[in-house]
Amino acid sequence: MEFLIKATQLLMSLSILVVLHELGHFIPAKLFKTRVEKFYLFFDPWFSVVKKKIGDTEYGIGWLPLGGYVKISGMIDESMDKEQMAKDPEPWEFRAKPAWQRLIIMLGGVTVNLFLGIFIYAMTLYTYGDKYLPIENMKDGLYADELGTTLGFKTGDKIISADGVAVERYSDVLESIITSRTILVERNSQEIALTMPIDLIDQFLSNPARIISARVPTIVGQVIKGSNAEKGGLKKKDIIKAINGTHYAYFDEFTESLSEYLGEEILVTVGRKGKEMDLNIIVSEEGTLGFTTPNLGIKNLEKLGTYKMASFKYSFFAAFPAGYNKAIKKLGSYISQFKMILSPSTGAYKGMGGFGAIGSMFPATWNWETFWNLTAFLSLMLAFMNILPIPALDGGHVVFLLYEMVVGKPAPEKVMEYAQMVGMILLLSLLVFANGNDILKLF
Repeated sequence: MEFLIKATQLLMSLSILVVLHELGHFIPAKLFKTRVEKFYLFFDPWFSVVKKKIGDTEYGIGWLPLGGYVKISGMIDESMDKEQMAKDPEPWEFRAKPAWQRLIIMLGGVTVNLFLGIFIYAMTLYTYGDKYLPIENMKDGLYADELGTTLGFKTGDKIISADGVAVERYSDVLESIITSRTILVERNSQEIALTMPIDLIDQFLSNPARIISARVPTIVGQVIKGSNAEKGGLKKKDIIKAINGTHYAYFDEFTESLSEYLGEEILVTVGRKGKEMDLNIIVSEEGTLGFTTPNLGIKNLEKLGTYKMASFKYSFFAAFPAGYNKAIKKLGSYISQFKMILSPSTGAYKGMGGFGAIGSMFPATWNWETFWNLTAFLSLMLAFMNILPIPALDGGHVVFLLYEMVVGKPAPEKVMEYAQMVGMILLLSLLVFANGNDILKLF
């Protein structure tokens, strides 16, 4: 069921983005009286699921959900229609139109995706507001896991900035650490600069922990059967507050304190249904009681009173500049991460994912706020990827058009045909590599 919900959200999101992206090409093509032979959601090699011809255009849905396309007459594209290109250009063909019109047609998809991302962010901010955990509200700092400690962090550190840019939200902490070289932290009222290694992403991908994360209270998720915790009367949802009268606000403090009582019986004070009670439990020789903790989100921690969130509501018109700023920030972060993928020394290429990785970003339960925020991000990602100067992408076509506008004549058709083939091979190779990474992660 979880897989079905995620897959449905992914398909719905991609369908919206693909249709609107292709409309970005379709509408200016029609405005400039250029014939569009096909308009397809998903690809249709060998056969279509649905198709209907209206006027000169065949509209349809393909069976291969890897994107979509519009086939514009007189344009060298993935269809590689050499027979049509061998004839003299007709007035309604793409190649017969002025270069500036062709440029607008080619940039239409990217433009739509860019503005769509901004619009969706603006509408989510208007509808749901902006709720986040400010770093300044985390008075006792953050928890450093094993990898975080190796990198120089210590539990209790407060993040100040990343490469000189202030980190104000907890949600930005992990991304800031991964994409930056110098992290400034406050530790015991002193500022300390930590230099991140060039292969940090490689280390992070090999370690499922979060490097540095929010400190959480000690809450019982599941009691292990036959454990000392079960024998001592500990129950699910109990909140452990103290050991032998000493109070511990966070789970990291609690686990550290257990090492002092190996093999001993301790008095554990717990909160249960609004009441406090004491339980006698023996600590194992490994320094555990025998329970697991739940994966608490920030909203749960706010309900428990551990942290205080900040929230801001936007009016309809104020939401648009806020949506623009959010989109620019997200796009800038994505470009930074993309640059790291191109550098083999970072190991970031190992984290490249395909549709499985994208699908896993969606929640296991349907959440419209999360769905639209992810759709906005994917729209910006699609805009950036399509404007890359790679043949077979919009950016590749734009490069040839700019060449024509500067030189005064189009690039030779043979050159464009070969470039298109190379671009298709490159894109298919990246598709296989990214989705292959998804498959390898299953084992």
